[in-house]
Amino acid sequence: MAAGRDGQRGGAGAVRRTGLRDAPRLPPLPGGPVSTRAWREQFAAQARSERPDLAVMCLLLAAEADPELDERAMDWAQIELDRLAGMLPYGLRGGRAWASAVTELLGGRLGFHGTPADYERLSSSLLHEVLRRRRGLPILLSVVWLEVARRAGAPVYGLGLPGHFVVGFGDPEEGVVVDPFAGGASLGAGPAELASGPRTPARTLDIVLRILTNIRAWAATRPEQSGVALWALELSLLLPSHPASLRYERARLLVERGSFREGAAELDAYAEVVAAVDDDAAARIRAEAVSARALLN
Repeated sequence: MAAGRDGQRGGAGAVRRTGLRDAPRLPPLPGGPVSTRAWREQFAAQARSERPDLAVMCLLLAAEADPELDERAMDWAQIELDRLAGMLPYGLRGGRAWASAVTELLGGRLGFHGTPADYERLSSSLLHEVLRRRRGLPILLSVVWLEVARRAGAPVYGLGLPGHFVVGFGDPEEGVVVDPFAGGASLGAGPAELASGPRTPARTLDIVLRILTNIRAWAATRPEQSGVALWALELSLLLPSHPASLRYERARLLVERGSFREGAAELDAYAEVVAAVDDDAAARIRAEAVSARALLN
């Protein structure tokens, strides 16, 4: 059996093109332009659902960065993924056949791949932009590979390596792995990370958190983009499982951005959590809160 969409073992589905019929769409929202709060509510709901949808979460995430990404544009992205899946041949069997077909389509005919310059662009972490430009970071290109293959009924899974992200087909023990950043080049058992130990498929929420971590890393080297770092942190905190240290990171960022009162309150709240395991660290964090409040004077 192959890994399913959340990294769980399960079949690819007996009915061809099941994914095309079942791919979820964002529910319509009443009123005019959709607010950031509404998008975040949908993001949080997806994160806590029984089977969070990777494409939907990536699009909701992208709405934070691109105010022009409305429901119509999100629908376009979903329809494009469906269209690409419909271009794959019927009757494929086995991981190698699927890997070859998806790579020939996406990496070959359509030219999806990455370049070093893509690491310099925030758009390389936004699914709708990656679909439009056919360029992106390894993990976003992998999302395209995953979502197109899944919609076509392929046994597919994501695989997080140190500093890289790739896509596997079939049973993880078969080791049929391709690199979307390199246009779908086969990895085989090349990298040491693939050759050592079990290959654990990445879960949807782990993929989303990794995307947000990439965005935070991009913003961290650009002080003028602290607002991007803030929303990436706040979305990360909406995930049911995240590092507790993100609360501290958010609190410090608020202070850096001049929200001294809110940042100090967050520091105090985090100090209460830390106090359960480290009194000295908690004391240092409370001192930071005092210093932040002093800046109000």
